[in-house]
Order: sequence, then structure tokens, then C-alpha cells
Amino acid sequence: MRKRWSLFATIMTLISAVVIFSLLMTDILISNLLNDHTKNSLEEKALMIARVMAKTELVTDALEGDEAALNKIQAYTSDIQEQNGVEFIVILNMDGIRLTHPDVRKIGKKFQGGDETEAMSGEEHTSTSEGTLGKSLRALTPIYSDDGTQIGVAAVGISLAKVNEVLSEGKWIIVYGSLLGLIAGIVGAYILASYIKRVMFNLEPAAIAKLLQERSAVINSVREGIIAVDMQGNITLVNQSAIDYLQKLGLNTNPIGLPISSYIPSKGLDRVLAKGEEQLDEELTINGTTILVNRVPVKVDKTIVGALSTFRDKTEIKQLSDQLSGVKTYAEALRAQSHEFMNRMQVIIGMLHMKNYDRLKEYLDDIVDQQSGDISAITSNIKDPVIAGLLLGKLSYAREKGAVLNISIMTVVPELTAAVSYEIITILGNLLDNALDAVENSSTKEIELKFAKTGGMIEMIVKDTGKGITIEEEAYIFEKGISSKGENRGFGLYLVSESLRKLNGKIELESVPDKGTTFKASIPYVKEENGR
Repeated sequence: MRKRWSLFATIMTLISAVVIFSLLMTDILISNLLNDHTKNSLEEKALMIARVMAKTELVTDALEGDEAALNKIQAYTSDIQEQNGVEFIVILNMDGIRLTHPDVRKIGKKFQGGDETEAMSGEEHTSTSEGTLGKSLRALTPIYSDDGTQIGVAAVGISLAKVNEVLSEGKWIIVYGSLLGLIAGIVGAYILASYIKRVMFNLEPAAIAKLLQERSAVINSVREGIIAVDMQGNITLVNQSAIDYLQKLGLNTNPIGLPISSYIPSKGLDRVLAKGEEQLDEELTINGTTILVNRVPVKVDKTIVGALSTFRDKTEIKQLSDQLSGVKTYAEALRAQSHEFMNRMQVIIGMLHMKNYDRLKEYLDDIVDQQSGDISAITSNIKDPVIAGLLLGKLSYAREKGAVLNISIMTVVPELTAAVSYEIITILGNLLDNALDAVENSSTKEIELKFAKTGGMIEMIVKDTGKGITIEEEAYIFEKGISSKGENRGFGLYLVSESLRKLNGKIELESVPDKGTTFKASIPYVKEENGR
């Protein structure tokens, strides 16, 4: 397996390569610009000298045949040539014959190079050509008499060897500068790589990526919402549960970088950031939803750098407790039966003390008949023992509450799976509890529970004689947290609707104010395994 480069080596190599490439490109660009600039400067210098010579009276007089001027022109051009550091200044007549030349032996002979033709035609130009003195950069300018007639050409040349010498001097300056830049870049790369490695606790990128993935997986697996903030109170981290909660609360689900105060009250968080004190299990209400919040400071090297808030919807915690309604109801039923049994035992003991045996016999016969009737009616049609136990318990509980619970079973309810049985317990337990609450203050405390089968559906109908439900309440009565019984209530009918949804069932509601309410819950009929 190919070994990966270390972070240090990668940074050093990458930065060094970037520096070298940048310097190389810079050298090329500057060299080209310098070459062009130097060449243009030398051309401009040669042209300027040629123009001066073309305007000089001594030169024009010599070209017009003045003997005195002809005798002086060679010395004059030699002085100008030496003063300006050019290779040659040559004055030509219209036949291309030299009147001046650095080599006096060439005076009176034809000009060489072939680039004088344009100047002879009146066009000023520059060129690179080879003459008797070698290759040179040349500037040629036409010379005119006072009447405007062209009478010759002034040619000024600069040796290409000198041009290349000037260019080489500039290139060496660039090379020296590039070497210094390269050394500085490599040193900077070393310092930067060392610093980055130290800041990252000497971990390699692969190890850091793995740690981040593990941290993200752990944070997102937590059911509580987690929000982290910096010292300015701006959100730096949220987990998936927090995003889900924010969505439920109708808040922005992309809070990174936003102030925490725009989501939840930050007064307590300010104290955590300022003093480093933990705040646990604080209740906050946001958009009508109550959440439990824990806030703790985040410290690095004993210095507070931020804070962490964990929270959970209080209604979910309440819902978890309410989802144990089956067990709770069963326990209540046992307690009610125990209480009823103790009351009856006290009556029996009292009659025994009074030796009222005839009345005791009648009392026992009534109890046996009542219990036998209830047990027989329920167990003969309700084959699921958990549901049957729930109903028997509710009968005792209703009697204890001073209410009459009439159970009418028109169809056989088969034994069910634990999951289905649990959902039905949730449905019946909450509907019967609501009915008992509804008749608590009624003059007639009667509740009717009816089981029937209609069109492949088992119907569980709970009817009470309470005060009824208003039309306004019917619109939202199955929503979570909606109740007229006070704070932290309103989960029973919500759980009923959730259980029916899981069983592909439905619920209907009919209520008459001051006369009572009827709930009809329907679920698909499930046959027993033995086909009964």
C-alpha cells in the first residue's frame, strides 16, 4: 500500500512548488518586459540622435556640397558618437554613399545592411541589421534641405552585443531577487507547516477527519438537542435533534453563525459565559412549547471559550410517562380492586360480629353474582387477557369513583399480539379515563363501553353523560398538549389518535352540550390464529 505523505511534507512541497512556479512565471514576464523596455529605450535613443543629426546645419551643409562642412562633419559625428556611447553615426547622401563612418576607410563607400531603402524614401524607421561593424540596432532618419527636398539619411547604430550586455545585467538582478524570494518562500513554508502541525496537535489530516466523523456521529445520535455558542453568543454547532426541534418550533433550521438570542432567551446563557456556572433543568417556553434546558460552560485550558446547551421538549418527557398508561391503568385497576375487596371484607367482618348470617349470605350471593356476571361477560368475548384485565379493573375503578360502567360486547375480540394489545390498551384506557373525568361532576354518572363488528372493523364506542365538548374544542381536541384540565395535560386523546394511526384505524366524535360525548374508535378486525 502506498504510504501517504505527512502533513508537514505536503505543506512544504506544495508551498515550495507554488513559490517556485510563481517566481518562474514572474521571471519570464519581467524578463520579457525588461527586454522590450530596454530595446525600446535604445531604439528611442538612436532615433533621437538621428533626428538631432538630421536637423544639424553642419550635416545639411555637408550634404549640399559645402567643402568646409565636409571637412568638419567626420569629427563632429565622432564626438557625438563618443558622447552618447553608440557604435556608429553615418551620414548618407541620396546615392547611399557614406559621408561619415567610425572607420574612415569606409567613407565614400556604399552603405551596407540593406535597411536604408525606406529612409531614402522619406520614412523614419528602426531595424536590426548587419553591416561592416557587425549586427546592430539601427535608427534611420531622412534629412531634408531648407526647401523640403530630401538630401540624405542619418543612420545611428548601437551594437547588439551592447544591447545583450544591458539585458544580461537586468536578468542577473531578476535571478538574484528570485533566489532570495525562493529562500524566503521555503523558510516561510517550513514555519507555516510547523505551526499548522502544532495547532492540530501533531495529528495527520486522516486522523482529524476520522475524529470529526466520530464526533459528528456521536453528537447526532443523541436524542437531546445540542447547541454550542462562542463567547459572543453566536451559534457554532447544532446536532440533528436540535434542527428537528427548531423545525417543530417554527424557527430557522440553519442557525450556524446566528445569535442564540434569536432562538431561545439568552439571559441564563450570558451568566454561564460570564461566570462559568452550570444551569440545569431550566424550563423555557418557546412559541407555546415548554423545553427543559441544561447549560454548561465550555473550557479550553481553564479558559471559557463558549457554552453548550442541551434541551428536550418537556411534552415528550410527559408523553413517555403517558405511554405507560397501560401499566399505570392496570396498576390502578389492581389498587381499585384491592380497595373494593377491603371494603367488602370489612362489611363481611361486621356482619359476622353482629351474627347477621342471613344478611351476610345475601350480600355474598350479590357479590358472587355481580363478579361472575362481569367476569363471564368479559372473558367469554375478550380473548386477550391484558385487555380483559384492563376492563375488569376499570369496572372496579368506576365503582370506586361512584360511576356506572356498562360494558356491552357484541363481537369476539381475539387474542392479539403484544404490540396491538398495547395500542388498544392506550385507546381504551385514555377514552375511559376521559369519560370518568367527564362524569365526575355530573348528576348522572353513567358510562357505556360497546364492542361491535361492522364491515371488517372492530368498533369500540365509549359514551358518557358529561357536559360535552364544544364545536370549537372538537377542531383541535386531538392535538398534542390540548386540554381543558390544566397545565401538562392534553396527551390522552393525542395518544389515542397516534395509536389508531399505527393500527390503520380512525376515530369519530359526537357531542351534545350538557348531555354527553360519544367516541367511536374503529380498527381493522384481526382473526385469532385458530380461526375463531
